Amino acid sequence: MPSNPVRLAARAVIIHKQRLLLVNAWPKGRSTLLCAPGGGVEPGASLPDNLAREVQEETGLTVRVGLPCLVNEFHDPRSGFHQVELFFRCSILGDANIPDNWQDPEKIVSHHAWVRREDMSGLNVKPSSLADIAFDPATPLRYDPLEQIVM
Repeated sequence: MPSNPVRLAARAVIIHKQRLLLVNAWPKGRSTLLCAPGGGVEPGASLPDNLAREVQEETGLTVRVGLPCLVNEFHDPRSGFHQVELFFRCSILGDANIPDNWQDPEKIVSHHAWVRREDMSGLNVKPSSLADIAFDPATPLRYDPLEQIVM
């Protein structure tokens, strides 16, 4: 197995009108996997600043980054890719509308969706604990053990 540095990412748990914002972060939609918006952190900026930037790039939304709620990690044993993700509760500042034609600068996010909790069981969403964390704000900070990435 190749040995790569562990990648650190920040992700946003955004609930609006009882719906969670999810994105498909696979170029050209090559996977049905959905996740919370966010991405890799850049050195020299705080986790909240990195997350606010990533959410704006991927969705056009401006957010206030709140407290962390989940630590998750996954890996791809074939490539050696290993990512640790820190999820933060976020609130939208301003308009929550994301234009259908929104495109992130790197052209990675192929679409976004606002989903209700009851709809999540029929979707390919990672991490598996995201629905519990997102829709129950009283849930304390949680750690999800290392899992293999599923495309």
